[in-house]
Amino acid sequence: MTPLHTGTATDTGLIREHNEDRYWADPERGLFLVVDGVGGQAAGEHAAQTAVDTIRECLLAATSPAERICEAITRANNRIFEMSRADDELTGMACVLTLAVVENGQVSVGHVGDSRLYLIWNGAIRKITSDHSPVGEIEESGDLSEEEAMHHPRRNEVFREVGSQRRGESDRNFIEMRRCRFRPDAAILLCSDGLTDHLTSTQVREIVECYEGDAALVAANLVNAANAAGGADNITAIFVAGPEFRGREAPSVSGATRPRLAATRARQPYRALFGRAAFLT
Repeated sequence: MTPLHTGTATDTGLIREHNEDRYWADPERGLFLVVDGVGGQAAGEHAAQTAVDTIRECLLAATSPAERICEAITRANNRIFEMSRADDELTGMACVLTLAVVENGQVSVGHVGDSRLYLIWNGAIRKITSDHSPVGEIEESGDLSEEEAMHHPRRNEVFREVGSQRRGESDRNFIEMRRCRFRPDAAILLCSDGLTDHLTSTQVREIVECYEGDAALVAANLVNAANAAGGADNITAIFVAGPEFRGREAPSVSGATRPRLAATRARQPYRALFGRAAFLT
């Protein structure tokens, strides 16, 4: 299923001084990864970059990358763990991540933490991954609404991380594996929690449904919208559209909103497109 139209955007946000998010996208091979560093400044950034480098090294050497998702994430975990033990300045560093491999009409997902992968198809959006967090579990049980979970004081706590302890590939309490069909007229979104702490799934779908063939613009619009809603954390988005995916809304967007490699600030047209309520924290 080629080509996959891919757009990426990342931003430090409005409050943080450092961007501890990292990402990797290889559309030709169908490989996509979002990583959110944990541990503060240099340590978090180092953990995230180590995860990207290790996973990329493992998957690019694989004949069938989907079969090596667990191996790649486990290898990254143990490398981060060993580095943190060897250097006092890196003690406690870790990361959360979502890795997707698209091949043969399917998307295979390896996931740890509270970054996310969404599937968008036929006018609907579905969260494929689970948040490995106390608040995420309560939300999925139905005892918290999405909006309540977004504003919960413990929303940024996680109970699974990459690098906090040594792991094996057979550890059932580590990597969440998911697989779903990826139709040519579908799209996926990988993102860090800096996006979903500010935008509901409905707001995400509304932005994605404006897609007119420019995947980079969709990724930038998502990041800019999260910044307009508060930008309290680093924000990263990878938007991947199948060759037949078309947005249902697709209004014209001002040329002033064309993205750069890293999105910065939201501009007034987003409020006009999606309504003022979408940007209230």
